[in-house]
Amino acid sequence: MSFAVLNPGGRDPDQVFVNGAGQPGDAGHPPVNYHAYAACLRGGFFRDERRVPADAAVVLVLLRRRNLRQALSAIEWLRKPGRQIFVSLKESGTHQVAETLGDVSRWELFREICTAADGALSSTQGLVSLYRAAGALRVEFLPTPYPVDVAAWNFDVPLEKRRGIFLGTREFGIPTRNHLAAVVLADELSREFECPLAVINSEGRRGGMILKSLRRRNPLIYLVEAPLPYVNYLRLMAIHRLVWQLDASHVPGQVAGDALLCRMPCVGGNGAIDRVAFGGGDASPEAAVRRARELLSDDRAWSVAVDESQRNASTFLSFEAVAARLAALGPA
Repeated sequence: MSFAVLNPGGRDPDQVFVNGAGQPGDAGHPPVNYHAYAACLRGGFFRDERRVPADAAVVLVLLRRRNLRQALSAIEWLRKPGRQIFVSLKESGTHQVAETLGDVSRWELFREICTAADGALSSTQGLVSLYRAAGALRVEFLPTPYPVDVAAWNFDVPLEKRRGIFLGTREFGIPTRNHLAAVVLADELSREFECPLAVINSEGRRGGMILKSLRRRNPLIYLVEAPLPYVNYLRLMAIHRLVWQLDASHVPGQVAGDALLCRMPCVGGNGAIDRVAFGGGDASPEAAVRRARELLSDDRAWSVAVDESQRNASTFLSFEAVAARLAALGPA
């Protein structure tokens, strides 16, 4: 095994991606997010450093608010001649980083970790300078890959069978998610175009009450209760015309990556994958609404957007592209 991801003390069980991306519905975690770093190189994902194979030439250690001391101990355990150890914040949205490092003792521990490792792997553009400031000698921005180049993970649906909007955000209580604003504007678009609007409710009774109050005036809104198996979630997403969000958390961009697998546009987010694949960024909500109107009404614009995002994904985000860059992190 040439590459391993270690999440010290994490809840996800050990998993070795012997078949790379594998097949949708395979047991274990899907080959997305930080698991995808391991999957694209047929490596493994572990939660105990003692389980990392001896032949893993590169190990990526994931950092969480509650595992920083454990992560530092793991780095010391894993270090041996010829092995490269990189670190990465597992929860890398703006609000998540502030929560993790907004304490002097955790910040100092984070600096110690960055100094002890050979470098940092940043899943978002915005954290590159943070890792450098913390003492990381080598920092690479590398978005989490998506298996857009693996036929089994193509969830494409013909445009004539797609209709409506899939809301990509959740979490009313996190300001940078802008979830309420996204729901309200999507509701306006749904009524304007007389098209369905799918909203996933992950917040139980409280979230359901807010969403049901909107549905009373728009019967085209339909609620889906979380959690959904990942494959079912992708199939639901793929029958819609676009993914809509206003997430300003500077996250890695899972929802945009899911949209890539479904061969559809994703509008309004500023995550890493949103920027790389869809040209997203910090556009105003008004500009995002204009873009959504165009994609809901113009078949040619929709096709151009999908083709362009797939080209970008193939070049920068595919398993093949990211595997080549990860392999280059290893010893010379």
